[in-house]
Amino acid sequence: MNLWYFCTVKFLAEIEILPKKGLLDPQGKAVTHSMPSIGLNNVNEVCVGKFITMDIEANSESEAFATAETASKKLLANLIMESYNIRIKAL
Repeated sequence: MNLWYFCTVKFLAEIEILPKKGLLDPQGKAVTHSMPSIGLNNVNEVCVGKFITMDIEANSESEAFATAETASKKLLANLIMESYNIRIKAL
């Protein structure tokens, strides 16, 4: 008798979304210009983005990555103006 057991694993997806290089980052510029007012004169450039975490149940790390990538492409990132980076960790 063959029994197939499917076991899912929990993964943590960490998704970093940042403005693409060369595009205007008004939030980053505002933060950069405000640094001297709090005594931080050695900060030359700030980039402001988003950091998103997702708990994912999947059969493999590659399946969890595919889920996070689909969410990033279709919902989380504006691909015209933003790029994203995904890290997957087993929980």
